[in-house]
Amino acid sequence: MTKYAQGTTVSSDKSRAEIESTLRRYGATSFMYGSAPDRAIIAFEAFDRRVKFELPMPNPQATEFTRTPGRNHLRSPADAAKAYEAAVRQKWRALALCIKAKLEAVESGITTFEAEFLAHIVLPNGRTVHDEVAPTVSIAYQSGKVVPLLGKF
Repeated sequence: MTKYAQGTTVSSDKSRAEIESTLRRYGATSFMYGSAPDRAIIAFEAFDRRVKFELPMPNPQATEFTRTPGRNHLRSPADAAKAYEAAVRQKWRALALCIKAKLEAVESGITTFEAEFLAHIVLPNGRTVHDEVAPTVSIAYQSGKVVPLLGKF
């Protein structure tokens, strides 16, 4: 199966700007962007919630970039960089689609903002709901028993 936007020529910067514009159009009041070699982060405030998406970046040293597909020949540094940049562009386009689809589903009344963005909502401790809940969900599936999320009162 082909990845969404594979082969796109839309730059990562343009996709990021589109995400910011989309968020503002749907009611976000603040927007933040940051990057590191292994990930990019966008965060925003909307409907009295802080939301954070981490976009994992591919490893530029991965075989998929340094070697040609099929024949497994070493790519030139320039060709490896082009392949890597194409993968990064694809990831940004996919994130733009994801966020736009979620916001449109909320706007259309299909779901609520809270339900659609729940995993990415940042809690007062700086962690996302997903960060807090995922281990408990994993334990529940492994053991077959539902574990209280907040413990006993």
